[in-house]
Amino acid sequence: MSASARSWRLPDGIAPARLAAARLQAHHAAQWLARAARVHIMAWPDDGHTNLGWDDALGGFVTHPHPDGARLGLRIGDLTLVLLGAGGSDPLDALALGGRRDPDARAWLARTAQKRGLDPRALDNPLPYALPARPGDLYTVDAEALGELATWYANADAMLGAAHEQVLARGLAAPPLRCWPHHFDLDTLVTIAPGRTTGIGFAPGDEYYDEPYFYVSVHPAPGVASLPTLPAIGDWRTMHFTAAVATAQKILGAADQGGAVQEFLRVAVDATIKALSA
Repeated sequence: MSASARSWRLPDGIAPARLAAARLQAHHAAQWLARAARVHIMAWPDDGHTNLGWDDALGGFVTHPHPDGARLGLRIGDLTLVLLGAGGSDPLDALALGGRRDPDARAWLARTAQKRGLDPRALDNPLPYALPARPGDLYTVDAEALGELATWYANADAMLGAAHEQVLARGLAAPPLRCWPHHFDLDTLVTIAPGRTTGIGFAPGDEYYDEPYFYVSVHPAPGVASLPTLPAIGDWRTMHFTAAVATAQKILGAADQGGAVQEFLRVAVDATIKALSA
């Protein structure tokens, strides 16, 4: 068993509806990291300056460094925005979002930006994408459900990180594992050949699956009949996109959850690379 499989943390199996509600709260809270990145970090052509990295010590996501080296983070377990100093892991400032509204988050970000000599005015610019609706305007904290969401992300970071290293060892191009605030998924996009890619990732739930799931996408889609059988926790999805998918429900039923996810990713990645290399 690999180190990533041994590091797997057992989720508690929180009811899907509670986990989905917590996901919405965290998804909306993470947009403040993306807004701050758009204001303070030089734009990249692919909007990559807004993507986020998982910080296991924080238990949440952090931005790329701002001009002064500081990073903005979101601790998932209690929905707390944190300002991390250059090269440091101890918060310089923090705002717990529970019971607060977006204007409160905006005001806190503006104050911290001004203290650091940064202009906060563009924080009001609208996001360039739509988000799933969140009930009400108060951030609510379900600590158990948010803690489970953080566990899923921590597991995903470990398992996908190992898969990413294996892909690089094969001489393939794959950018670092990052979370994209639009979809709130954690992934890397592997280029097999021009126009042929496979996304290796994790989503906390979305319009396709209202539960966490790992995926290995394949583009362009091959004939499904040519794809191999997946391990027990996996299925091939062909509606809207083509991907190997392992949902939380199936993962939670596995005797060795970490080992099952590791094997799923190994088989699915091998299958997609073979299909796209043909």
